[in-house]
Amino acid sequence: MDLGINTTMIFSHILPAILGFFGTILMINGIMDRHKNTAIIGVVIFIIAASSPFIILSIILN
Repeated sequence: MDLGINTTMIFSHILPAILGFFGTILMINGIMDRHKNTAIIGVVIFIIAASSPFIILSIILN
């Protein structure tokens, strides 16, 4: 069993989807309830979800 394939699958498909989902939920909740801090945290989590595969996988695969 190759451990590298399982690790890249987690960081390229599973973790960004989970972080993107929670980021979107926090953005919607923050905007609807007029809580700017919650909306900002949601935006930050969503940006981390979008950029983390590129950063983490470039470190793992090199």
